[in-house]
Order: sequence, then C-alpha cells, then structure tokens
Amino acid sequence: MLLPLYAQMKVKSTYRKFSEVHSTSGMTGAEVARKILDENGLYDVRVVPNQGFLSDHYNPATKTVALSEDNFYGTSVAGTAVAAHEVGHAIQHAEAYSFLTLRSKLVPVANISSSASWIFVMIGILASSSNMLLLGIVLLAAGVVFQIVTLPVEFDASNRAMNQIVSLNIIRNEEERSARKVLNAAAMTYVAATLVAVLELARLLLIFTGMRSDD
Repeated sequence: MLLPLYAQMKVKSTYRKFSEVHSTSGMTGAEVARKILDENGLYDVRVVPNQGFLSDHYNPATKTVALSEDNFYGTSVAGTAVAAHEVGHAIQHAEAYSFLTLRSKLVPVANISSSASWIFVMIGILASSSNMLLLGIVLLAAGVVFQIVTLPVEFDASNRAMNQIVSLNIIRNEEERSARKVLNAAAMTYVAATLVAVLELARLLLIFTGMRSDD
C-alpha cells in the first residue's frame, strides 16, 4: 500500500519542482510535441490541451497527443519531458512497436479481468472454495501480465523522449539531468504498480495452496 503512494508523491514532487524551471529553448509543451512529431514525419498526429493535473496521454485510436494545460501552454523543463514522452508513444505506434501492440491487444482482457477477478477471489475466500479462488487468480494474472508488458512500453517511450529532445537541441546541458529525473520519477509509478500486483498475486497463490492443503 505504501509503495504506490510513495511513487505518486515522488512523481508529483519531482514534477512540481521542475515545472518551476523554465527551459532555455522557451518552447511550450505543445511546440515541443509538434516539433518532434514533424521531425519524425507524424504530421497526422494532433496535439491538444487536456484538463486535469498530469492528465497527459497519447490516444492511438484518434492519433492525438493530449497534454495537460500546464504542459501544453507552459515552457518548463518538466512540461518538455512529459510532452516528449507522450510523443514517444506516438512514434511507437507509428513504428508498430511490439510491446505497444501487445499491450493494446491486452487492454480489453485487462479491463474485464480487473473488474471481475476480485469478485471471484472474495467468493472463493469467504466460501472457502479453492476453485472460485483459482478462477479469480487466473483473471488477476491477466491483469498482472498487462502491468508487466506496460513497463517496457513506458521505459522505451522515455528513452525515445530523451533522444529526441537532446538530438533536436530542445534541452541543453543541465536540463538533460532535470528532464531525466522527471521521466524516471514517472516510471517509478509503473514499477510500483507492477510490483504490488505481482506481490498480491503471490499472496493469493499462497492462500490457494493453503486451501488445497486443507482439502
């Protein structure tokens, strides 16, 4: 429980710190995203503002990079890093990056399993039914696979982001370290979520093993 909370606090504090540091390029997040997209020939991908704190994302269905308003209009190092990261996903999509393709295919399975798994887990535990618990574990495992596949997608997007903003001279000198800190903090939230999911799955497997032993 504490691990994801710490990761969320870390990413928010790191983002807020570097959102107050203006980039020497003076480019807004929207301009950064547009420049990287154009340099990679992705003229059909739109960049739009989005309400909400750190609500930045890339939508492959609509080919849209949505940036939170602070990042869309702001000129901070944090905004530059976040914008470049989301464009990294757009580049992955254009190149049919294998892990992104796999994650997209797993989305409907993960959505169903995440909502249904705990129903069967709770029934299995309350009714002491190892079969119901096993079904819940199988469904939960599908969600864990989704979490694991998400990791290389996010790390690759961050690596692409850093390569782009450095090679295009969007950030300079010490700004590179600052941008990397923002991206690393964001990546920690995915690592924490995956670790928690794996540990929860392991705990349920131990409960299931105990039930079968009692039977």
